[in-house]
Parts: sequence; C-alpha cells; structure tokens
Amino acid sequence: MSAEAAACRRISVKPGEADAPRVEHADGVWRIRSTEAVRQILRERDAANQAGFNSEAIPEGSMANEPILFMDGEPHRQQRSKIARYFAPKTVADRYRDLMESRADELVATMVADGHANLDDVSLRYSTEVAAKVIGLTDSKMGPMSRRLERLFDQPAYDPARAEQEGRLRSTIRQLRGSLPMAWFWLWDVRPAIRERRREPQADVISHLLKEGYNVPAILIECVTYGAAGMATTREFISMAALHLLRNDALRERFTVAGEKERYAILHEILRLEPIVGHLYRRAEEGFTFTDGEETYAVMPGDLLDLFIRQANADPVTVGDAPLDVCPGRDLPRGIGPEVMSFGDGAHKCPGNALAIQESDILLTRLFAHPVRLERDPDLHWDDIIAGYALRNVRIAVG
Repeated sequence: MSAEAAACRRISVKPGEADAPRVEHADGVWRIRSTEAVRQILRERDAANQAGFNSEAIPEGSMANEPILFMDGEPHRQQRSKIARYFAPKTVADRYRDLMESRADELVATMVADGHANLDDVSLRYSTEVAAKVIGLTDSKMGPMSRRLERLFDQPAYDPARAEQEGRLRSTIRQLRGSLPMAWFWLWDVRPAIRERRREPQADVISHLLKEGYNVPAILIECVTYGAAGMATTREFISMAALHLLRNDALRERFTVAGEKERYAILHEILRLEPIVGHLYRRAEEGFTFTDGEETYAVMPGDLLDLFIRQANADPVTVGDAPLDVCPGRDLPRGIGPEVMSFGDGAHKCPGNALAIQESDILLTRLFAHPVRLERDPDLHWDDIIAGYALRNVRIAVG
C-alpha cells in the first residue's frame, strides 16, 4: 500500500475486529455489525431499552428522578423534547458560537506563540468550556474541572456483557473504584452550579433540571452524562480529525479552502470512519424481529444486543466501496446521515451532534490557518468509558 493510500485509511484499527460476522447470537447475547440491523434495533421504540453507559448497574427504583440517558418509552420522549432546545442547531449558532470562536482564537494564538502544543490537552480545555456553558457548570475554574473530568472518565465503564460473565458483585466493586473522582466533581463543580442556579436560574441544562424537580443525585449523573458526551467525546474527535488532516495533505488543503458545508462533509466522513463511541447496548424488553438483507432474526425478551458501531459505519452494503477510506460525499441510502451511526439513531440519538461538529470545525479552521505539523505519532488507547479509542500526546508544532 502506498503512503498516500495509507494516509486515507482508518487510523483507530482495533485488533481482532476485521472479518467478524454481520450478525452473531450466543447465550442470549446478540453481536450486530450490520448498519441495517443496528439502525432497526436503535429505532425500536419500546421493545429494546437502554443497556449501556452504566444504566444496568443502577438498581431499579433507587433514584427518584431517572437520568434521561437511562429513560425509555414515553417518559424519555417527553424529557427529550424538553431538553432538545438546548442543542438545536439554531440555538447552538445563536447562543454558543461567539464563545467557541473567542476561545478558539485565544487557544490557537497561544499555540502559535508557544510554537507547539499537546492538542489533546487543548481540545479537552476547549470542549470542556463549551459543554460547561451548555450544561451550566460555569461556577468553578475550567482548568481544574477539565482535569477532574479527565480523572472521572478514566474509570472502567459498566459492560453488560462482562457483568453477566463475572457476576453483579464483582462488577459493582469495580464501579466503586470511581467513587472518589465523582465526589470531587460533585464538591467542586456541580454543587456550586446548583447553588447558583437555585438563586438565579439561567438558560442551561442544570436550571432546566431544577425547574423539573430533579434531585441532587439525578442532576449529578446528568452532569456526568452530558460531560462525557460534550467533553470527552468531542475532545477525541477534534484530535482524530486533526490527525487525519495532518496525515493527508490533499484532504488538509481541501479543508483549509472549503466553505462550511464542505468542511462539515469532511468532518462527518472522518467521524463515520472513526466513531468515538464504539458500542451501544440495548436490552430486549419484549420479543421482536430485525432483518439484515434477506435474513430475519428473532430476539427474545431479556436478550442483550451489542451494537458494533465501528463495523456498522464501515458496512460496504451501506457506505459502498473502500469503506475504511476517507471519502467525503458518499452516496448513502435514504435516511442515513453522513456520519452513519456515529451519533446513534432512534430515541437515544445524541442530541449534541450540531454542537460537536460546529465546535470542532471552529477550532480546526483556526488551527489549520497556520502551518501545523505532527511532532510524533500519538498514543492510541482503547477507552472503556466510551467503548472506543482515546488519543493522547498529540504533539504538534504550530506556526
């Protein structure tokens, strides 16, 4: 393979993921790698419920206010409709663009002045400040909060398939190891924000939750949820998108002269190829069927469905030729977005897609207005909390 061809391919290659079956079923666990099947399961309105992101680690009925990520059915639909306004594209552009632009200008100016930077640290600081504004975590210092969140996210996630193998007790003990970072996040970041918004409500998620009567534990979990979605995942995507642009001269040149629509197409294609969240999980609450091509499969109540987003995003039946290459502007089936399943689908589709793409575009356009080169190959890790990759030590020279 030529160096040019290698530069266009998926960077986050995970050992053992190639050539696996599109659909597998064993011992009550389904492993789904087909775009068609993943999309159908995510769009099951009531037959398949959330089973990822630690949802099954929380005892049923232990919380007076269930976090929105763990909700299903009509309660989820009602709460989702209320919260959606904070992430609508017009809201993102009107309310947060000035913040994104000013912080991106400041951060890039600092990188240029210094001559080099660790991009994953910069992207964490940037995404933390943007997400904090949306959530309402603006009553503590951003630098220390980003470090607290990094420690909080550097904990083993609850894996339903693993829990079934090792038993609930051992799984629960493993989860308790993350209690101290959670306590610090509550003490220094969430508690001050709640106190301030009780005194003076604002246009943010915490103020909305207080208005809805959410109690403190539920607000804390919502802050962690939106923190992971808005900070950890956006951080990874900015670093990965920059890495693709640095390794592909033609793509970088195209990005730097393109208009917003074309830049978004490039970013969506990189996100398709390098989805931040690698797996989504659902638990069948009742029997249903799904199809893949001409095959029909029957799911039984209680079955666990492990949805492989990385493989679904590279399904040649959906995305066409060269599924592991960066090819913006692919001809995709009706109803499939350019990022394919990277933001999920159905009731739990990530509401922050417009926010993530806009803030990534704003920082990257300012960064690549300057000469940028990679000083070293970054370290690629696999992160349990998002069931995906983590890029660290993305060292760049700027200017």
